[in-house]
Formats: sequence, structure tokens, C-alpha cells
Amino acid sequence: MTNKELIKTLFLRVAKLKFLILATGLLFAVAMYIYAKRTPAVYASKATVFPLNAGNDNSGATSALTSMLGLSETPKSFSQEASINIVELAQSRNTREAVAMSRLPEMGNRTVAEKMIEIYNKNKSFLTASIPVPSDSASLAATGGNLLKDDFIAKITKNGILEINFSSTEKSIITPVSYIFIDKISEFYKELKIKKAKLDYEFTLGKIDSLDAVLNGYDRKAVRMANTTLFVAPEKIQYQIPKENLVNEKDRVLRQRDASANNREEALWRLQKVTPIIAVLDRPDPPFDEKKPSALIFAAGGFITGLLLGTLLFISGILYRYLVAEIKKAIFGNEEVATTPAN
Repeated sequence: MTNKELIKTLFLRVAKLKFLILATGLLFAVAMYIYAKRTPAVYASKATVFPLNAGNDNSGATSALTSMLGLSETPKSFSQEASINIVELAQSRNTREAVAMSRLPEMGNRTVAEKMIEIYNKNKSFLTASIPVPSDSASLAATGGNLLKDDFIAKITKNGILEINFSSTEKSIITPVSYIFIDKISEFYKELKIKKAKLDYEFTLGKIDSLDAVLNGYDRKAVRMANTTLFVAPEKIQYQIPKENLVNEKDRVLRQRDASANNREEALWRLQKVTPIIAVLDRPDPPFDEKKPSALIFAAGGFITGLLLGTLLFISGILYRYLVAEIKKAIFGNEEVATTPAN
């Protein structure tokens, strides 16, 4: 069979089974329409929070405001302390599990984890196994935190503002869970700042004590040198070995001690000035962004897919016999091979 004959045969086959192919397309269109209608809408909230870092005071507020207004060439980070990454803290497992174990008074005082498991089981496909509610708190926190992982996103905008997005198929849970996330982020961030300030303060205290010990050693060394090197000349004049190097070393350590004392006061000031670090700008309240697949678009896509699959299915026999005949021709040369398929 030549290529021209093959194309003619395929067209005749399609024309003969056009109603079956059309029915296949309609079947796929109905299936996709029902799927889109049954797919629940996903609602998403967006909250933006503004840094209130006490350590920066007016200069920090001014720079953050300048950044927010777009007056700065380089965006400022949410925190000037590089050791505490607010985004990593927000998306950490510790934060998600703490949110999961928080209770929702407006929903019968149930935990967020229990509500997330209920929502998952209600919207899962029939091929997916249900998630049982764990009996112990550790497993419940881990399960709830894992379910929150894909629904929660935290990022820093180009203006240096923290943006928090939370999405769910159930509207009633979005606002309370978003506020819980904000509270936990603020709480944990504050704890980290306090811990860091304490470590800085304790470090400076230890350094001052160490430098005081060095200064005391220099003083004892100077006294010992004075006692062992003092002698009297025949003219009744007292002499000592010069101690300029010792005096210079003591002055150098003394300057370091004074600098550490200043650092101690700064660390103590930062420890005393730790305050909650965020204020909500855009609140995670309704109306929410809604995402739901279009039933008409899904139906149109299903119809086209059904037509293509139906056509391929009904002409597959002809194509198979044609390919087998061509392979035999290639193997056995120009021998006569019957290749005319039945319509």
C-alpha cells in the first residue's frame, strides 16, 4: 500500500466511524465538565506585615518607610540582623507545627491540625486514602504541619515587606489560621531576638572578665618586677629595669576592655528594647482571591481530547497492519506482501 492509499483508507475509516468518534469526544467533554464542577474552589488570603524592629528605632523605621515608598535603590531586608531569616522562620517545620496545634475557638476549640485533616478527607479523590486523626499530640502536630506546608507561602517583596499567603478550600478557616501564623512568627522571632541579645550580652561579660584577668596579671607582673629588680647604687640612688613594653601591653588591653564595656552596654540596651516585630498592613480578611477551574474550558478540552483519542483508537488497527507490512518489506526485500486492509 502506498502512502496515498493509506491516507485514503484512513479518511474512509474516520468517515465511517465519525459518530462513534463524536460520541467519544462528547463522553470526555461530559467527564471533564463534571470533574471541573466537582473540584472545589481554592480561596487565598494575602497579608503584608511591616517590621517594627526596636533595635533600629527611627533610622530603621525611616529606611523601611523609604524602601516601602520605592525611594531606595536597594530594597531593605525585613530585619537588619542577617542571622535571623524571617522567611525561613515562617516556613519552618517548628512554626507550622505550632500553628497546627493552636486551637480555633470559633470552631469548637478544635486544633488547626484536626480541621486541616477534615478538609483533606472531604476533598480527596476516591483513589486516595483518608488520613486518620492521630491520637498523640506529636503525630497530630506533624500531620497538621505537613498539610499546612503546601497551603502557606511567605516571601519578602521587592520593597522589603513580609508577605504571607494562606489558601484553603474552606473560607471559614483562612482568616483565623492566617492570624495564628502571624502571631507565631512574631512570637518566635521575638524569642530568637531575645536569645541572640542574651548571647551577645553574656559574651561581652565573659570577654570583660577575661580582659580584667589579663590586666590583673600585668599588675602582678609589674609588682613582681619592681620587687626583684630594684637595687641601690653606691650613691644611694635607686634604679629599676625599664618596663615600657609591659605598660604598653597593659594600655592596649585596657582599651580593649573599655571597648568591650561599651559593647556590653549596647547588648544590654538591645536586650531591654526587644518588642513585637510586626504590624499587619494588609489584613487576611475577606474578600479572598478565588481560583476554580472553568467547567466550559475543561469541557472543550475534554471534547478535543476525546476526538483525538477516539480517532487514534479507531485507526490504530490500520496503522498497525501498515507498519507490519512495511517492516516485512524491509526484511524480505521486494517480495509481494498483501497489505490491503479491510475497511
